[in-house]
Amino acid sequence: MVSVSQPRLPVINMDDLQVGSEGWMVTCEKVTRALEEYGCFMAIYERVSKELNKEVFDSLETLFELPTETKIKNTSDTPFYGYLGPNHTRPLFESLGIENATSFDHVQHFANRIENINSYANLVSELEAMVKRMVFQSYGVEKYYESYNRSSMTYLLRVNKYKPAKTGESNVATTAIHTDKSFFTILSQNHVNGLEVQTKDDKWVTVEFLPSSFVVMASDIFMAWSNGRLRSTRHRVMMNGQEDRYSIALFTFKKGITEIPEELVDEEHPLRFKPFNHLEFIGHHSKSPLYVDERAIKVFCGV
Repeated sequence: MVSVSQPRLPVINMDDLQVGSEGWMVTCEKVTRALEEYGCFMAIYERVSKELNKEVFDSLETLFELPTETKIKNTSDTPFYGYLGPNHTRPLFESLGIENATSFDHVQHFANRIENINSYANLVSELEAMVKRMVFQSYGVEKYYESYNRSSMTYLLRVNKYKPAKTGESNVATTAIHTDKSFFTILSQNHVNGLEVQTKDDKWVTVEFLPSSFVVMASDIFMAWSNGRLRSTRHRVMMNGQEDRYSIALFTFKKGITEIPEELVDEEHPLRFKPFNHLEFIGHHSKSPLYVDERAIKVFCGV
């Protein structure tokens, strides 16, 4: 009997890369092809040390043990930024949001709850900036990068807890199949797996995180910026076993107007999206969530 190998995400080492070096150029190509084919990849990134990663994740259990009346004070004027508690559609999931997580002033009220969260957020944001620059360079549009660098983005760090399924249950969905409404999403987790991503041929890949790894996802806004060349990753979380799963997601949001570079429009890739404001899209989607996948951005600003 012939065994069928399960698809796996590409694994790309993102350490010790110098801009313009041969290693950088090779990695540019790998990153862009992975985001075109899968919409995501697993990045090996040891700048977030094992010690720092452990400190941050060790703090999460205590954070989520806070009373509900304390957690609901985690609010924001921006939709989807604050506390998300369990409900009938996601009874096993809750999440807290840390707005402007790369700014020390904005994370002060979390500093005594999560060790070194600001350092963690800044290091992960550097990974996001590096991947984004690689894609811009690969597509020959690096001249636009300064309009999308770290100062042009806002950063939301979400810490998430997924409770285990009831005894005897397995493959319990804790989140609906969706794409993210950010520019990029970068994910890490504790030792409990559960993240699954959907491939082009509708197969589900269970993501098994490696040591010092992060899953880097192109989201709806990066897909739109690329004029549909990149994939926005459809994903979900399925729980098995009897352990809590903790994850941390860094979401990036573009300030101001996002425009599709004219260099990415041709006969094979006719213009698919009009210029749009990312945060206006978030507000619109929160009021009219017709779709939870990449169709949402197409409805908002598709040509």
